[in-house]
Amino acid sequence: MTDDAEQKRLALEKKRERYVWIYLGYFLFGIHVVAFVMIYAVMHAK
Repeated sequence: MTDDAEQKRLALEKKRERYVWIYLGYFLFGIHVVAFVMIYAVMHAK
């Protein structure tokens, strides 16, 4: 009984960890896109 619950908890934890990494990846990618747009805007400002 407890072994089954432990397996479910581990599976849920792995799933959550994957979601955290995906979120972190999108977050960092988005920051870089914003940074490049700002750099482009500054370089091409009159």
